[in-house]
Amino acid sequence: MSQSPKDAPELALEWHRAGRGAALATVVETWGSAPRRVGAQMVVSGDGQIEGSVSGGCVEGAVMVEAMDALDSGKGTLLEFGVSDGDAFAVGLACGGTIKVLVEPVGAVLSEEVLAELVDARAARKAVAYVCDAETGGGVLTSEGFEDRFRMDRSGVEDDGRFVAIHNPPLRVAVVGAVHIAQALVPMARIAGFDPVIVDPRSAFGSEARFPGEKIIEDWPDEAMEQIGLDARTALVLLTHDPKLDDPALHIALKSKAFYIGALGSTRTHAKRVERLTEAGFEEAQIARIHGPIGLDIGAASPAEIAVSIMGELLRVLRKGA
Repeated sequence: MSQSPKDAPELALEWHRAGRGAALATVVETWGSAPRRVGAQMVVSGDGQIEGSVSGGCVEGAVMVEAMDALDSGKGTLLEFGVSDGDAFAVGLACGGTIKVLVEPVGAVLSEEVLAELVDARAARKAVAYVCDAETGGGVLTSEGFEDRFRMDRSGVEDDGRFVAIHNPPLRVAVVGAVHIAQALVPMARIAGFDPVIVDPRSAFGSEARFPGEKIIEDWPDEAMEQIGLDARTALVLLTHDPKLDDPALHIALKSKAFYIGALGSTRTHAKRVERLTEAGFEEAQIARIHGPIGLDIGAASPAEIAVSIMGELLRVLRKGA
């Protein structure tokens, strides 16, 4: 699940430490057309403030009452709700479903130490899983195992009854080259849940007018890559055609954990790129990480179509592996 600086875990810790009391409510299972996915969270304070959502509005009131009871009793509780089609329709949803929500009072069930560790991991862009008993709560953090769940951002209940809440850092895409394709790609990436950043030392290209409201770094790509920090939740898309810009970024990317590296250019351009990287001392397996020519082969012609092909390939690598 992606996170802003203060989502449910951050607020739960803040409210608990302020002495207000806090209970964290998490969707652990869904059936039918449940409005929020497994792992969605809301936090309830001891004085009745709520932030976040577990159902899009259908059951938040009931969860708040149960959470305040759980704060009094100091026990975790598993709630089950059936949201009727009529109730769902009333809050703008097409049809209903059933959800199970685990409520964990902070301190009594979910330890302050574990919650603080989770908040720190999220701030450091470290992927972690919170693992607990699905009925009583009170779990621990791990970054080991659950490879499929991490790759698919899929929280859920294991066969042994443990609930695994995946906390992945937000997805990012670094786009080198503020060209026409980038103008189409950046909004697509944002719609798909990515946080884009544009890199181009040529100020005429990477302007606010061409990319309104977007983060633009006007440094050379190698300096920008150091600033961005290419990690396992970051994709790199190179669109300049210019070795002076692309190659320095590639030198850093090929040593990084970036999950996707794509570079624009024809088959011939890519062959020359491979030659240069080989001469620079990179091994065949490292160079093979580059998707070049970039994008799925969908016969894309216009800049927007090429952006679609890039987004498709990037998502395929993210969800299915290279």
